[in-house]
Amino acid sequence: MEKLDLTNVAAYHYKAKAQPEIVTLGKGQFVTITGKGAPEGEEFTAKIEMLYPVAYGIKKQCKDAGMDFGVPKLEGLWWVESELPPLEVPRDEWHWKLMIRMPEYATAAQHTSAVAAVQKKKGNALVQQVKFESIEEGTAVQVLHTGPYATEPETLARMYAFAEAGGWQLTGNHHEIYLSDPFKTAPEKLRTILRHPVLPKK
Repeated sequence: MEKLDLTNVAAYHYKAKAQPEIVTLGKGQFVTITGKGAPEGEEFTAKIEMLYPVAYGIKKQCKDAGMDFGVPKLEGLWWVESELPPLEVPRDEWHWKLMIRMPEYATAAQHTSAVAAVQKKKGNALVQQVKFESIEEGTAVQVLHTGPYATEPETLARMYAFAEAGGWQLTGNHHEIYLSDPFKTAPEKLRTILRHPVLPKK
């Protein structure tokens, strides 16, 4: 059985250049879970531990039906509910939506079955917060950040300046795609796609 590689099928979604650029993104299906707090906090850890089992539960059902796929990289949408610049807001006030892309042939029924199986196995009702969503960002500015997460603000400043100079304004939520495993990759070699939806300035 050939295993579908979503990083190839949806290559536009998982590739970015070292210099900022404007891209147009298509629609995709995702399993998601939403929360609030610092990424090193208890809620973040607890919810990511629910997201992956559901993704792999859907994968198992697809594989049993003869349509296997590799579970792709973790992604996150980030935002704050404050008038302050996002990076000035305390980390425990950050809001996020963690996401893992699913193939086009994955179904809501498979998601429902996977959620039920995880709750039965783990006895944790938190898994009920894992959703199955269709998301389309449309036009966005993006750049590939290489290095520690702590140095992202420097790369974001370049990305925002590029958008501003091109006559674009930010809209929606900041988006990150974690191409590297932080537990297996040296901080200076981490690769993260930074992305933000944009609209033409009026």
